[in-house]
Amino acid sequence: MLWYILKLIVMLPLIGVLAWGCLKMAKKLQDRAGIGAGTKSIRIVETTMLSPTLKLAVIEFHGREILVSASRQGLTRLAEAPARPRAEMADTESLSR
Repeated sequence: MLWYILKLIVMLPLIGVLAWGCLKMAKKLQDRAGIGAGTKSIRIVETTMLSPTLKLAVIEFHGREILVSASRQGLTRLAEAPARPRAEMADTESLSR
């Protein structure tokens, strides 16, 4: 019984460290291969939580800003407007902080 507990104490942290190392190595290989890099056509500008099950988000897509609500039932488009210049968005973000 003592031998089993000793193996458990040694092997459990070892398995945890190996899993963590595999995840870090996979991330590094993805960065090196360029997977997930590049220009994206969609960007989340801002999100606001209204309740535990309802969130509002402003999404920029091809020069348009789209206001959507996200709930358990899915996404609903609420409004759409031309995208603001990025400098203007940076100014409003610095004021809100």
